Amino acid sequence: MSELDLLKSLPKPKKRDIKSRETHKSDEVIRISREYGEMYFDGPREYGYGGYKYDGRWVPVAKDIINHYDLKKGDKVLDIGCAKGFLVKDLHNLGIDAYGIDISEYAISKSEKETIGRLHLGKADRLPFPDKCFDFVISINTIHNYDQNGVIKCLTEIERVSKGKSFIQVDSYRNEYEKKVFESWVLTAYYHDYPENWIKLFNKAGYTGNYYWTII
Repeated sequence: MSELDLLKSLPKPKKRDIKSRETHKSDEVIRISREYGEMYFDGPREYGYGGYKYDGRWVPVAKDIINHYDLKKGDKVLDIGCAKGFLVKDLHNLGIDAYGIDISEYAISKSEKETIGRLHLGKADRLPFPDKCFDFVISINTIHNYDQNGVIKCLTEIERVSKGKSFIQVDSYRNEYEKKVFESWVLTAYYHDYPENWIKLFNKAGYTGNYYWTII
């Protein structure tokens, strides 16, 4: 188990309007965001992405995944929390037998044509796949949307379905200032913590793959 900045090829996000998000944030906004429907993906920014469209930004990440984990054409990959399947599409176009799973029926219904039949509706803590059936498993900004016990279940499921290669990225912060900014911005995460406490949780769950942090 080790830290790895696997998404370094992604363009840097535009400066977030933290104050606007904090002003609009309410229990009702959080409730709607956690439905992971149209409002979360393609509604106003205060509910989530503010528009989630394919723009090719995941292509270099897909190439980095293939190179770092020495994946070969035909190898099976699972993206947990795949949303509209953009990474699945780009991995598939590079010859990888890629699949995705997501809790959002809306996101899957808006997926790219290349991913038809490759995206499954389901939950990260109960993956509907046999043991050791994927050469690589990835989950980006997804498992923190469970409580602590749920996170552990997600991690054990990743270990169960992977053949030993996996990567997760989760919400975190390194100091009190970053924590305050994060708490002003976050809508969906149930569990979040400092990196050292995340690592303790990884160890408790028996997770053996790579990991990294999303810092707001």
